[in-house]
Amino acid sequence: MTDLTRPAADMNGPESTGAGTAGPGHTGPDTAGPGTGPGTAVGALPADRLARMLGTLANPHRLGVVAALARRRNYVSRLARELGISRALLQAHLRRLEAAGLVTGQLEMSSDGKAMKFYEVTPFALHLTPQSIADALSPLTTHEHVPEDGEKGSPQ
Repeated sequence: MTDLTRPAADMNGPESTGAGTAGPGHTGPDTAGPGTGPGTAVGALPADRLARMLGTLANPHRLGVVAALARRRNYVSRLARELGISRALLQAHLRRLEAAGLVTGQLEMSSDGKAMKFYEVTPFALHLTPQSIADALSPLTTHEHVPEDGEKGSPQ
């Protein structure tokens, strides 16, 4: 069983600069959002956010991107070479991961004046159980009485 509840600080590795923080060159809003800290119960997340996160992580390439970025922050060209995929495909996966709040990108200038976008994992941990999924979906479900067989109003 995979432990998704280890402390978020362990998930970035020693080279992380603090994903989700507004530093020099920060180009977008902080996408970490509430409810993604260490050991967060899935029921604490809105159902649409949970579905977006899980759906995004359901792709093996995106899992590989998260794993690589958990080791160290990286820029697109180097990360694409390390993963053995094209930059265009990697950028598509990074857009999905960023939209789900799982990674953040930060534009920085290299020593030769070239703009480079560095990506890093946004710390997250989910404690996923059947009950936490039910709790996350409870606002979406109706609690109407469904007649059982033989009860008045049930189809025969």
